[in-house]
Amino acid sequence: MLDAIIILSFIITGAGIGFYGVELLPSDVLNQVTSLEGLSFVTAGFGALIGLAVGLVAQTAYRRVERQVREMPVDILLSRSVGLVLGLLVANLMLAPIFLLPIPREFAFIKPLAAILGSVMFAFSGINLADIHGRTLLRLINPNSVESMLVAEGTLKPATTKILDTSCIIDGRIEDLLSTGFLEGQILIPQFVLQELQTVADASNDQKRAKGRRGLDILNRMQSTFPERIIIHPADYDDVATVDAKLIRLAQEINATLLTNDYNLNKVASLQRVNVLNINDLAQSMRPAYLPGDLIDLKILKQGKEPAQGVGYLEDGTMVVVEEGGSYIGDEVSVIVTGALQTSAGRMIFARPEASVMA
Repeated sequence: MLDAIIILSFIITGAGIGFYGVELLPSDVLNQVTSLEGLSFVTAGFGALIGLAVGLVAQTAYRRVERQVREMPVDILLSRSVGLVLGLLVANLMLAPIFLLPIPREFAFIKPLAAILGSVMFAFSGINLADIHGRTLLRLINPNSVESMLVAEGTLKPATTKILDTSCIIDGRIEDLLSTGFLEGQILIPQFVLQELQTVADASNDQKRAKGRRGLDILNRMQSTFPERIIIHPADYDDVATVDAKLIRLAQEINATLLTNDYNLNKVASLQRVNVLNINDLAQSMRPAYLPGDLIDLKILKQGKEPAQGVGYLEDGTMVVVEEGGSYIGDEVSVIVTGALQTSAGRMIFARPEASVMA
């Protein structure tokens, strides 16, 4: 029923504009018309056809918006509504002085045009801010909620927004990390990171181009899987030269956490008191800890520095040096851990074949 009302409204509107629009034609043109009423009916018919086409488009758009609203979580719907209202309120307050200006009659169209453009711009700005700071808006609406009280007491800490850098997107492990659910908060990708990713994807070097395209594919999958958490932010800083400096400045301005696997960016951001989560540090800390006496099934791949030594690797890439393992090269044997050593290149585990220990 609603679909029919929408389409019928546009048809009637188009027919009315076509019927009465004839009167707006120049007088010399009207004098050449033999039947003004007949011309009105013809233009009304064309107007009705145009109204039908526009009505179908409007009806389809309405149903699409309605479906998105129904599927949208209540907290996001509420925060966006508040952001929309606040944006329109700010637009009206800022545009009010324009209507008081003595604009000549020839340029009177500037006032309604400025009102429309300003309202649309501030409305979208309010919605974008609500997507980033939706939780804060909800706390302002209901300051007596249990979560708000615990946050105010300092018992709970709100989840901070995470900013991704280019290397972290290309790396790809962030996609698996998001799937596990251990990473909380909104994931923000600045526009200048997207531009850098596109530059890498368009590079003349085949290896760089493959990395850039891989990053774009990963980002598209993440946005499809987590549409409510992945946010493309239009922020940019023309007075800042490098992407790393822009990332640090954006993280400082919105009090966000920087997500990266770039060692240098990690150190520079830490020096400027920006919270950093390094994917490599996480992967390093998640490696299983082997203590002396633990048993490992290992394939000996090559000879070590000493003729009697064999070398194998765990699934995470950790090198295992097997004493008396030189004779087992190419075989999979059970080894017993005898010690471990942390070096600048990573961790190294020392072991002996179980058979030699038991003997």
